[in-house]
Amino acid sequence: MRVLVTGVTGQVGGALVRLAGGKAAEGVEIVGVGRDRLDLAQPGRIDGALDAVRPDLVINPAAYTAVDKAEQEPDLAFTINRDGPAALAAACAERRIGLIHVSTDYVFDGAGTRPYRPEDPVSPLGVYGVSKEAGETAIRHALEDHVILRTAWVYAARGGNFMNTMLRVGKDRDELRVVDDQHGTPTGAVDIASALLALVRARMDGAPVAAGTYHYTADGATTWHGFAEAIFDRAEPLWGRRPTVHAIPTSEYPTPARRPAYSVLDTSALIGALPTLPHRSWQAALDEVFAARMAAEETVR
Repeated sequence: MRVLVTGVTGQVGGALVRLAGGKAAEGVEIVGVGRDRLDLAQPGRIDGALDAVRPDLVINPAAYTAVDKAEQEPDLAFTINRDGPAALAAACAERRIGLIHVSTDYVFDGAGTRPYRPEDPVSPLGVYGVSKEAGETAIRHALEDHVILRTAWVYAARGGNFMNTMLRVGKDRDELRVVDDQHGTPTGAVDIASALLALVRARMDGAPVAAGTYHYTADGATTWHGFAEAIFDRAEPLWGRRPTVHAIPTSEYPTPARRPAYSVLDTSALIGALPTLPHRSWQAALDEVFAARMAAEETVR
């Protein structure tokens, strides 16, 4: 099966391309494309990209993900997160190929008190979430053969993300302030890539997951403060020190975009539909991603 993957310079797309180089992806030909070949900011060029690759399936992790900057660039956010996926879904429909689209927990407003199920009403708080929800809706209208996979708090050994920010600033500071009233699930890009590959494998085996919207994250939940403390738990033996991380409310750390106070996702629907789906605790995933980050840092030295 030939699979076109967008956004290969991003965390999830890059992780999927790297994972597909291993034995787990036997029989799957991953064709990773960057913005030079398929740019969601230029929806009119999507047809040409698909015709050049001629895939059997498209996976779209590419997105505008700068949550705060989106408040100042709503037009660009909507072009990339709504219009691009809409054009991609229409192009897939015309060629009768499926689409797996990666979305976000930020489509919810965070007022809930239990993990959000895929069918729960959405009510995004900011431009990023609104634009991603609009992309989901566009895909549902344009293409029957789709899977929308919402995930949360994505991080990887490379790239701009919370773990790498904490390691960068924590190395030089004695004290940090991190919010402790936003709850979610840190999810490694490599785990999301594994889930995407499991969806591809099920399709190849003739037992695809039914079209629709699903949730996938690591198991468990924490706060940004709890995530920071876990990162420094792993860094302390290497550094011989750790910063003090003060827990603060969101009100003491204002940002241009509002974020959901609770965005834990219920993953049971996807686990039930795909028993082979790999999943593990967010702490176990952090062990692996942190080790990969340290190995990369050592290589640079």
